[in-house]
Order: sequence, then structure tokens, then C-alpha cells
Amino acid sequence: MTAYTQISANRFKTWLIMLGFAFFISLIVYIFTNALGFRGPSAIGFTGIALIIAGVMNFVSYFYSDRMVMAISRAKQIKKSDNPTLFRTVENLCIAAGLPMPKIYIITDSAPNAFATGRNPKHAAIAFTTGILEKLNKLELEGVTAHELSHVGNYDTRLMTIVAILVGTIALLADMYFRATWFGMGRRDDDRNSAGAIFAVLAIVMAILAPIIGTLIQLSISRKRELLADASGALLTRNPQGLATALLKISKDSEPLEVANRATAHLYIVNPFKGKQLKSGFANLFNTHPPVEERVSALRAMG
Repeated sequence: MTAYTQISANRFKTWLIMLGFAFFISLIVYIFTNALGFRGPSAIGFTGIALIIAGVMNFVSYFYSDRMVMAISRAKQIKKSDNPTLFRTVENLCIAAGLPMPKIYIITDSAPNAFATGRNPKHAAIAFTTGILEKLNKLELEGVTAHELSHVGNYDTRLMTIVAILVGTIALLADMYFRATWFGMGRRDDDRNSAGAIFAVLAIVMAILAPIIGTLIQLSISRKRELLADASGALLTRNPQGLATALLKISKDSEPLEVANRATAHLYIVNPFKGKQLKSGFANLFNTHPPVEERVSALRAMG
């Protein structure tokens, strides 16, 4: 698969995932409203509201994701005069990749890490921690930068941001349902027929499983995109060893990234929560990144 077909595939997957999640959210709301005792037009009306909410959240995540993530991460945009060496590194790799120059941000944190965000290459941004600039050498930093630019070029940044927002929407709906049942909202004494009981059971199952399923899908996509960005970044620099060494250095650094949280952890090049990478086969489903050993082995196999 070429870079161009990969970009096209990612664009298609973005719209497919957005439509799939919108349908899933509508189904969840329809089940929840029926379980709470609403029927007919009322249930359909609430489902329509869910579609509107999903559309608004998609719009916000599409156009403002980079600003939101940078604000959460306490990243500050810098100019070329602030760090000429870093800017030249990014500029040279952008020329090689045929990408426009992204905005550059710095996170004041001694833990080495980096991430990219933005809805497309023309509106992209890359953030580096002060720790990664201090602890990696030139070739290693080039490898990390190429990895992040590959995320931008492959439209992974847009895909993962939208998926994260939609998974958060599902979790919010499940929480709202549990709160509504706790306060007795929508219950009617004359609505205890078999259909109501079925919807009640379905709603409980959906409220428990939907957020888990959504998160597993999100994490699976994240792990696959990391492996692809590793390969694309290595091809861009023609130096897989540089990125491999960088991944080992970042993963072995004991300092946790203070500004990271669950909402942004999947964006970073290496899991920012040090020591929390799960190892067993089943538990690996809940990891935001593939094991570093697997990534390094794949890079070294490239030569």
C-alpha cells in the first residue's frame, strides 16, 4: 500500500467511523430512553437529539482538536527564533515528506515524549517536551519527528482525535443513564410490560459494555497507527535505528509525564504513564501503544 492509498484509506475510515459511532450513539440513546419509560415519538425525539449532539461534537473535534489538546497539555507555541535547531529538523523532514510546516509547541516537562495533532497537514501541530529535546541526540530526535510527521501525513491525527471524542460521548451517555435511573427519571408504574423489561435489561448491558467496546476499538486503532507511523517515519529518515534507539530511551526514562491524562495518552509516541504498560495477551487489549520491544524489533528488521 502506497502513502497515497494509505491517506485515502484513512480519510474513508474517518468518515466510516464517524457514521458508525453516530449510529451506535443513536442506538444507545434509543435503548436508554425506552428503558426510562419513553415510547414512540418521545424515544425517536431523544434519538434525534443524540444525532445532533454527535454531529456537534464531530464538528468541534474536527475544527478545534489541536487547540483543545494543546491547552490540556499546557503546551506553548514557539517561533523559529526560540529554537532554530528544532525548526530546521522539522522543516527538513517536511520537505522530504512533502508536507507543510506544522506549528511547533513545547511542553515544559523533563519526561521525554512528543505527539502530533490537527485535522489535516495544513492545520497540524507537533509538541515536544523539554525532556525529549535534552535527552535525545540529533538522529534520535529526527526519528521521533519523522514518526510524528507520518501521523500527520497519514491523517492519523484527525482519525484518533475524532475517535477519542466519540468514545467519550458514549461514556457520558452511559453515565447519564445510570444517574437518571438512580433518581427515578422517566419511570411510570403503568409501564412494566415485557417490552419495558427487555429495554431495561438491554440498557443496563449497553451502559456497561458500550464504553468498554468503544475504548477497545479506540485502543486497537491507536496501536495499529503507531506501528504504521514507526515504519513510515523510518522510511522518511532512512534510519530505522535512530527511531528504535529513541523509543528505548523514552520508554526506559523513569520520569512520568505530569501533564498527560487518559484523554491524551494515546497521542504520545510512547505511553506517558511509565510502568503501566500491561504485558499479558488479554491485558494488552487495553494498552494505548504496542509494546516497545515489538516496535523496536520491527524497526531493526527494516535494517
